[in-house]
Amino acid sequence: MAKRVFEKGSPLRFVVTFLTLFLLFYYFNIFFFGITSPGNHYSDFLARHLNYIQALRTFLLASTKTVLSWFGFTSIYNNTEILVMGKGRLILIYSCLGLGLMSFFSAFVIAYPQKLKSKLLFLICGIAVIQVLNILRFVLLAAFWKQRQGLILDHHAIFNIIIYVIIGLSLYIWVKSAERTSAGHAEN
Repeated sequence: MAKRVFEKGSPLRFVVTFLTLFLLFYYFNIFFFGITSPGNHYSDFLARHLNYIQALRTFLLASTKTVLSWFGFTSIYNNTEILVMGKGRLILIYSCLGLGLMSFFSAFVIAYPQKLKSKLLFLICGIAVIQVLNILRFVLLAAFWKQRQGLILDHHAIFNIIIYVIIGLSLYIWVKSAERTSAGHAEN
């Protein structure tokens, strides 16, 4: 009985694998951020040579600067923030990087019973789309965001809701196309 529950393609196996991978990815990112940030358990070697979190932040800042320049905005950036001349600054904290979104998306795609080629293609394209939308968010915030007193609008929560809807729709389409493909092969 237990063997059948965890056999390849079973829903329970998918759920357990998905949750395990999501928690592993999510908390590894938090752990890695902690040991590469100066403080209690800081690792200078990891911070200087393997810091993928800072590399992602730098990529997002540089990309945002480039897109802003296409629209005529002058900006400069450092390790954590971008300053747009005449507009203000945008600080990219850990939660702005999309690592939680990417952890969720990656865990789902890897856990779902699908061919490796399909998984890799969808994973790469999905993560690229998440970060392109993230850059678009930063461009819009840097160029047009004005904090108004009395108006409570959490752009981070709004972005996450929009991205989770997009991820949900894309995963649904991907799963349905996989089902159609396997049903087509079964008929042949």
